[in-house]
Amino acid sequence: MASNPPSTCCARGFKHEGIATGEITKIGDIDVYIARPHTATTQQPEKAIIILTDILGLADNTKFVADDYASRGYLTVVPDLFGGKAFTMNHFQTGVDFRVWLEDYTPENVDPIAAVTIKYMRETLGVKRIGAAGYCFGAKYATRFMKEGGGIDVGYIAHPSFVSPEELEAIKGPYSISAAETDTIFPANLRHDSEAILTKVGLPWQMNLFSGVQHGFAIRGDLSNKVVKFAKEQAFIQAVTWFNEHL
Repeated sequence: MASNPPSTCCARGFKHEGIATGEITKIGDIDVYIARPHTATTQQPEKAIIILTDILGLADNTKFVADDYASRGYLTVVPDLFGGKAFTMNHFQTGVDFRVWLEDYTPENVDPIAAVTIKYMRETLGVKRIGAAGYCFGAKYATRFMKEGGGIDVGYIAHPSFVSPEELEAIKGPYSISAAETDTIFPANLRHDSEAILTKVGLPWQMNLFSGVQHGFAIRGDLSNKVVKFAKEQAFIQAVTWFNEHL
C-alpha cells in the first residue's frame, strides 16, 4: 500500500482555539462549510480548494484551516463526509473504537459525497480548477478524485491513510505530501514506495518530512508544543505554495 489503514494514532488529537468565520450551507442533504476570501467579489472564482477531512469531519480545527486557505485568496469548501456522525474529541477521551466506527465510511459511502461537492463547485460556484487538501482519512479521497475525470486538478495531502498504490498510480495532476517522522500509517518504507510511484507517474510531486511530529500534526497537533506548531504552520505554507504554483 502507499499508506496503511487508519490506526490508533488516528484516534488522538488536540482541539485548537479560535472562531470560525465561514458558514454552513447545504448541498442537498450534505452539510458543507464554506470559507470565502476576504476580498471576495460577486464574480465566480476560477480556482478553489476542497478540504477532504480527517475523521473529525467539520470540527473547528478543520474550519480554522479552511479559513486560513480563504485568507490566502482561495474559496474553500469542506463537505461533511460522515453525515453528521463524525468521530469527536469526546470519542477520543472515552475510548470509543474508531475502527468499528470507520466500517460505515468506505468509498461506497464517501465517494458520492465528494463527487456531489466537486460537481457543485464546478456547476454552481463556477470553479474552473479545484485543488484538494486531504488530511489523514481524507487523503485517500483527495487522491482517488485525482484520477482521469475525477474532478480534482491539484492535490495536497498530509499524513495520509488508506491510500492504495493503484489510487496513487492513477493521479493526473501535481501532488504534494506532508509527512510526519513518526507515523505507523505512513512509515519510511511506504514513503519510499510512494516516491517510487510518483517518480514513475512523472507529474510534479513533492514530499516534505517533518521531524519531531506524529501522525495528525497538520490538523490536530498540540499547538502548545513549539515543534508541532512550527511543523503545522510549515505544512500549511507548503500546501498554499503548491496551490499557488500549480492551481
